[in-house]
Amino acid sequence: MLSTHRWPEQGWAMLQLVLVAALSKEEPEGLVMCRRRGGPEYPQLAKDGDIILGGIFSFHSSWQNRELNYTQSPPPLQCTSLPRLCCYKIYDSCGSIARGVRVALALANGNQETSTEGSGCSRPAQVQAIMGEDSSSPSMATATVLGPFHIPMISHFATCGCLSDKVKYPSFFRTIPSDHYQSRALAQLVKHFGWTWVGAIRTNDDYGNNGMATFIETAEQLGICLEYSVAFFRTDPEEKLQRVIESIKTSKSKVIVAFLSFLDLDLLVRQFALYNLTGYQWVGSEGWIIDSYIARVDAHHILNGAIGLSIAKAHVTGLGDSMFTEFWQALFDCRFRQGESSESETGQSQRECTGRENLSGLQNIFTDLSLMAIFNNVYKGVLAVAHALHNVWGCGETCGNKTQPDPQTILEHIKNVRFKTKEGEEVYFNEKGDVTAKYDIINWQPKEDGSVEFVTVGLYDASLPAERQLTINNSSLVWTQNAKLVPVSVCSDSCPPEGEISNNTDSVTCDQCHPEFWTNKKRDVCEKKEIEFLSYEEIMGVLLTAVSLLGTCMTSIVAFIFFRYKKTPIVRANNSELSFLLLFSLALCFLCSLTFIGRPSEWSCMLRHTAFGITFVLCISCVLGKTIVVLMAFRATLPASNVMKWFGPPQQRLTVVSFTFVQALICTLWLVLSPPFPIKNLTTYKEKIILECDVGSVIGFWAVLGYIGLLSLLCFVLAFLARKLPDNFNEAKFITFSMLIFCAVWITFIPAYVSSPGKFTVAVEIFAILASSFGLLFCIFAPKCFIILLRPEQNTKKHMMGKTSNDIRH
Repeated sequence: MLSTHRWPEQGWAMLQLVLVAALSKEEPEGLVMCRRRGGPEYPQLAKDGDIILGGIFSFHSSWQNRELNYTQSPPPLQCTSLPRLCCYKIYDSCGSIARGVRVALALANGNQETSTEGSGCSRPAQVQAIMGEDSSSPSMATATVLGPFHIPMISHFATCGCLSDKVKYPSFFRTIPSDHYQSRALAQLVKHFGWTWVGAIRTNDDYGNNGMATFIETAEQLGICLEYSVAFFRTDPEEKLQRVIESIKTSKSKVIVAFLSFLDLDLLVRQFALYNLTGYQWVGSEGWIIDSYIARVDAHHILNGAIGLSIAKAHVTGLGDSMFTEFWQALFDCRFRQGESSESETGQSQRECTGRENLSGLQNIFTDLSLMAIFNNVYKGVLAVAHALHNVWGCGETCGNKTQPDPQTILEHIKNVRFKTKEGEEVYFNEKGDVTAKYDIINWQPKEDGSVEFVTVGLYDASLPAERQLTINNSSLVWTQNAKLVPVSVCSDSCPPEGEISNNTDSVTCDQCHPEFWTNKKRDVCEKKEIEFLSYEEIMGVLLTAVSLLGTCMTSIVAFIFFRYKKTPIVRANNSELSFLLLFSLALCFLCSLTFIGRPSEWSCMLRHTAFGITFVLCISCVLGKTIVVLMAFRATLPASNVMKWFGPPQQRLTVVSFTFVQALICTLWLVLSPPFPIKNLTTYKEKIILECDVGSVIGFWAVLGYIGLLSLLCFVLAFLARKLPDNFNEAKFITFSMLIFCAVWITFIPAYVSSPGKFTVAVEIFAILASSFGLLFCIFAPKCFIILLRPEQNTKKHMMGKTSNDIRH
């Protein structure tokens, strides 16, 4: 995983040179002697036995600098800072590559000063396997040293993908997933949220460089571009860190992929806070995404909303409280009695440790449950060695010969172990010495008290098919600056939803679709627009058709009733010929609405408007004729009045024909000069094509409507004047109501027609036709049908004449 120090090429060369010199030193003739270099290395914790398992852990994270005069052997490393991780450790490498190599050799050869041929210069190694190291670069150095001796080395926290090379590291295994998988998982995570333009920062060591190299390779395959990729190390000069900050400040990408150690990120976050760089979405590796130290620094708000990968959570059962002295003292802030006093290194008095302190309820870095996954990795490594020994000895109910096996035998058996822990987790190593990659997806979510909660929002499992490897609960995510929407980070804005596409991701140019085509959701293909018109198949068309046919049927029924009772006084009282003509025109009005439904064509566009105009004028002309008859009939009852001979049936027919002829002439001129025609409306809806009829001549269209309106207004005025005439003649009262409804419908029709979009324009026009037709039908004919069918005693000449006499006397 993390590397505490870089390992330059010169370091590798020096290590090989030291090994060659150590093994090739000239000895007296006839005597082969192995000689230890330097002082002995003693473990922090040891227990002798038949089988010895070595361990190298960074119990401390750094050491004191030593002044070297090159005249005498350097003094031993003095570890200074307390550990960040807590495990059961044997050797403490202090995070030093050099010390790690020394203790590895001590585990392999022991601490004897010399070893001659007779005492076993080629004797078996002191240990059968080694657990460690904590990070990638020390593991690379140690695995290089142990490889020729075939001593298995199982790391619990070294993640560099380079360690999977079995040619360089033949005896290396690990119980933590390789960065080969983590880097790919991070790339898939970035792709999942649509971030195609990102920046990258890495620790300048084996962990960061190798991990970022794999990420960049995978990102390019997924169509993700990097605006910048910078590296730094915490010991670099301040100027280099400033250059990193400048690269970020001048960038346009809002997503930062950070392949960093927690120590390097600490420096970077403080610089971000110093320059007030906020609003960036961080994507983190397991090196820091659940690090409790980073979450407690003053500038941790910079990272709020970060998302990244961590080792899958685990629980290890059976861990005891036996820990060595220094750790126990650091854990409980006490000291075991040494002599007369219990004082700290600073001289301050501390309470005395009893050894019976209680771990329950203790909250500090050592009890951080997020580290349990690391403990679990050590636990699995020890179990792997145990199962290998079990297989070597052929243990069944009991173990037979417990002779000490050589490390190479253990190595071969570790390659083939496959077992389940008590928690049910299956453990095995692939041909590269790696375990199956599983990661929790962690989201930094701020709490009300200002602290950070590491919330698991998903899972990555490399053992599943590619389409199922990444699982994320998007609804539970919190983004940078507490945003609820996914941040956008692309090279350029996507093509606007204005019919433009691009076949290339984040292209700076977009191609315009044909007017009859529209972009798909991804805006990379032009698709034919949806065509819209009022059809007979949709619900609105079906309902309007049904109402139109209902009106036609009702009109036919009324006509049948009038024909059946055509000789009765109430039918003959007011020109039955006009009544039948009015019913015929109303039936045509109901039917002409059907021409507005269906796909527009040339003949339907011309027919719908002209048929509507002519049939409505015919209808209004009949109503107007009946109104004039009422007025004339009243005047005919006055003494010496002879007006009815001037407005008899021939004049009434002529009136209807004349008014209708004018409308027919207007329609003819309209059709000849500029007839209506079907068009494709591409402007009302950008994503739809509306098929509709263009009126052609706007003057012709409004002339037809204007003429109908003029006749309706004239009819309304005459009927209004005749509304108080005697009842036996007073058909004008019902005509007044019908004209009132008619005019109200068509006055409201105009603004509704102009403002309604698409097929609703046609629906409004049909509604106006049907509403005004029903108004005429019910207001004029419903009272007469009521008397004919339900009050036949009133349908007599005597009744009407008697009522007339009374009305005249009054």
